[in-house]
Amino acid sequence: MMYMNFLGIIPARFGSTRLEGKPLADICGKPMIQHVYERVSKVINDVYVATDDLRIENVVKSFGGNVVMTSDLHNSGTNRCLEAYNIVQQNSNTKFDVVINIQGDEPMLEPNQILELMNCFEKPQTNIATLVTKVNFAEELNSKSSAFVIYDVNMRAIYFSRTAIPAVKGLDKWEWFGKTDFYKHIGMYAYRPQILETIANLSQSKLELIEGLEQNRWIENGFPIHVAITEYDSISIDTKEDLENIRKIMCK
Repeated sequence: MMYMNFLGIIPARFGSTRLEGKPLADICGKPMIQHVYERVSKVINDVYVATDDLRIENVVKSFGGNVVMTSDLHNSGTNRCLEAYNIVQQNSNTKFDVVINIQGDEPMLEPNQILELMNCFEKPQTNIATLVTKVNFAEELNSKSSAFVIYDVNMRAIYFSRTAIPAVKGLDKWEWFGKTDFYKHIGMYAYRPQILETIANLSQSKLELIEGLEQNRWIENGFPIHVAITEYDSISIDTKEDLENIRKIMCK
């Protein structure tokens, strides 16, 4: 891979409708945000947590991490990511080729996923990239928390949906599995800085609001999203049950 300068940003909010304060939730003696930060740091030199909460800022500083304070008015992780990028670039006087937006609620994040995302930028035409993984179990097609994706022959996303896509004609949903391959989205993005600035300033779109998926805003506005297929799944923490499950797995 040609040399490129990557900036990893982990947006982290204290407020969450289903699990308040989850970045600071203890998992095996460490806050969740520290688990994520340490895994990202294995493959990216410049990593920053972007937050609007002093409690999170203090915890990140306590374990020696980099953190930037951002506005509490952002309605998306992309806008927080842009503000953090601008602050870091200004303060460090460093030119970054690609900004990677990493979910702060995936403490079992596989560092190789980030490498797979970085490799997408070997193609000069890639401006936005994300990861997808194959659905391996029929019950996953009914997941309420997953986003599904279809893509074209050039590995560009066509559409993201909260329901399994594509539909299989003439069959009930419980018969779909095995009739075609289904892919679900891994919520990690990478952007070239100028594109990040452009998409962060787009107005919310109809399909984004219907599905509750910000990436549809970019597609609706004509911005291609390159997808790479990863074999690594990820587990995000949205509820107390999720948190208890991940504690059992990780503390073993």
